[in-house]
Amino acid sequence: MSKEVEITVPSPGESISEVRIAQWLVKTGDVVEKDQVIAEIDSDKATLELTSEEEGRIELLVEADAEVAVGDVVAKVDTSVKAEKKAKPAAKSPENGAARKEEAKTVEKKEVVSVSAHATPVAKAVMAEHGIAAAQVKGSGPSGKITKRDVEAYVAGGVDGAGVVMNGWGGGRAEDRKKMSTLRRKVAQRLVSVKNETAMLTTFNEVDMSAIMELRGKYKDRFKEEKGVSLGFMSFFTKAVTEALRLFPAVNAMIDGEDMVLHDFADIGIAVSSPKGLMVPVLRNAERMSLAEIEAGIKELAIKARDGKLTIDEMSGGTFTITNGGVFGSMLSTPIINPPQSAILGMHNIVERPVAVNGQVLIRPIMYVALSYDHRIIDGKESVSFLYKVKEMLEDPAKLVFGGKEPGEVLLGL
Repeated sequence: MSKEVEITVPSPGESISEVRIAQWLVKTGDVVEKDQVIAEIDSDKATLELTSEEEGRIELLVEADAEVAVGDVVAKVDTSVKAEKKAKPAAKSPENGAARKEEAKTVEKKEVVSVSAHATPVAKAVMAEHGIAAAQVKGSGPSGKITKRDVEAYVAGGVDGAGVVMNGWGGGRAEDRKKMSTLRRKVAQRLVSVKNETAMLTTFNEVDMSAIMELRGKYKDRFKEEKGVSLGFMSFFTKAVTEALRLFPAVNAMIDGEDMVLHDFADIGIAVSSPKGLMVPVLRNAERMSLAEIEAGIKELAIKARDGKLTIDEMSGGTFTITNGGVFGSMLSTPIINPPQSAILGMHNIVERPVAVNGQVLIRPIMYVALSYDHRIIDGKESVSFLYKVKEMLEDPAKLVFGGKEPGEVLLGL
């Protein structure tokens, strides 16, 4: 007697009621194993995997790219059908040895073609972004699996094996229409709502990075040897931000209805680029972290974002955000607030510029910084003072240790 088990859409997290079936990894009639990944699901915060609860023949009830509600039945598994056990290979004999060799070559070739169609989630996302079919890319991973590096190498080549120029630019007039992902649609809605619902302004300043660069150059090798992580600029900025937030708590606050919610902690969102777009995972209680702990935390979150492994919890919350457009060459920009937060700091590239120092014109490594803020709860004085305090601590790293003060001020209790 057949027994069917229904596969429902799990809840990706609080406040998420609808998701999209990004792609099915099996087809109706396939015999699946228990806990086998059968689909990828896009929510407005992350991509998740859907697994089969039992072994049996699967029937898909919705199409790929369909919008479904949490709790909907999207597939059924007939548990009366079991996967066939693979037979052991028969012993070789002189009579059929040549035939078996030829058959093995044919089977091996088929298996390579079949397996090469499999790719890591990150590789699939990059292929979808560039409109590349899996059959076009040769996988170098285990059993011919396509990795992100394989896709990037293919894209870098610019031309496929047949000599056809990729992605147009060959004189044709083709167009391609693709549905926006759930994540991208949600980001679009949030960005528009920020522009419409907040009184957003941006204030700018410049930071002389000489002291930070000198300190980093002097200790980066020893730091990596003893702490196990590289010493980058992001940890200095995060530390400066947490100290400045302590001095100007309104910048770390948010609006909830008619109330202003203040936080006695700093959960810092770090904007990172991923194959699926911009992600903002959160460093919890960053105000209590050392530079090494900040660097390790950022590295872990960046790797998870790259591999599509970020969880909903790791991207939820946050009281303030830092974004670094400088890694892409940006000189200056006005970052958009990440709601429901009230402020965001934008970092940019470091360029040697002539500046006046004690009446002399010197060449210094300068970074422009920008603070976008919600003027409804943050006054101009607070925003400008906050950004200037960040600048002060970065230009004099000793202040990072003494809470934004000079060592002498701390010693004298001032």
